[in-house]
Amino acid sequence: MHAIRSTLAHDKPGLSPANRSLERGIELLRAFRQGSELLGNGELAERTGLSKSTVSRLTQTLVGTGMLQLDQARRAYRLAPAVLGLGHAMRSGSQVLALAAPLMRALAERMHINVGLAAPDRDEMVYLESIRYNRRVVLRHVVSGQRIPMEPTSLGRAYLAVAPEPRRKALMAAFRQRRGAGWAAMAREIEAARTGVQRDGWCAASWQPEVVALAAPLVWGDAIYALNVSVSTAEPMARIAAQLSPSLLQLVGDVQRAYERAAPD
Repeated sequence: MHAIRSTLAHDKPGLSPANRSLERGIELLRAFRQGSELLGNGELAERTGLSKSTVSRLTQTLVGTGMLQLDQARRAYRLAPAVLGLGHAMRSGSQVLALAAPLMRALAERMHINVGLAAPDRDEMVYLESIRYNRRVVLRHVVSGQRIPMEPTSLGRAYLAVAPEPRRKALMAAFRQRRGAGWAAMAREIEAARTGVQRDGWCAASWQPEVVALAAPLVWGDAIYALNVSVSTAEPMARIAAQLSPSLLQLVGDVQRAYERAAPD
């Protein structure tokens, strides 16, 4: 898996030693995921593909700069509070989030549905905001910063539908490698979603049991985001899509118009 993500990170040969160290340090921070509170040097080496000696040197530096904390008793590392500060700075400084969040909340409250905004990160989508108004009680909770896979989800497929072609091809190659024998069927679903976005402006997916989600791309200057609406239901996807697609497209239009009003002349 680390080889796939390294390829998607646009690794560049010939970086200076200082830049290479910075790149590797960021890879160590990326290794921490939900459910991975503590990671030792061996686990970090396995997740990043770096040597244990390199990992040991970098973790010392990251502890010294306040990005990691060392648990002496368990000889492992956890992310330090400074990392959360970076996330807060990103959210508070995000223009797309500032303009979209009030519109998302209004829609979620009016229709009692879930509304999310996500951005691509390598082969995953990262939620910038998730406003949950489930019609049914469910155990799954989605919060800002949570990652989901790109290829089976409506958010990811909406992004893939409009991603620059070189990026899309690289991602599809990575998915093919990851999915193996199941890739052919999923590739057809991704292509159908791409056709749906081109024709209707949205696509639908149900990658979680009894959860139907619709998503649409949101082009924001040079960046691409995706907005989605979802409900927990046993109803057929086609029926839910007919109910929710007009509201999703209205939301996308409202956010884009808000961006145009806020953009400098």
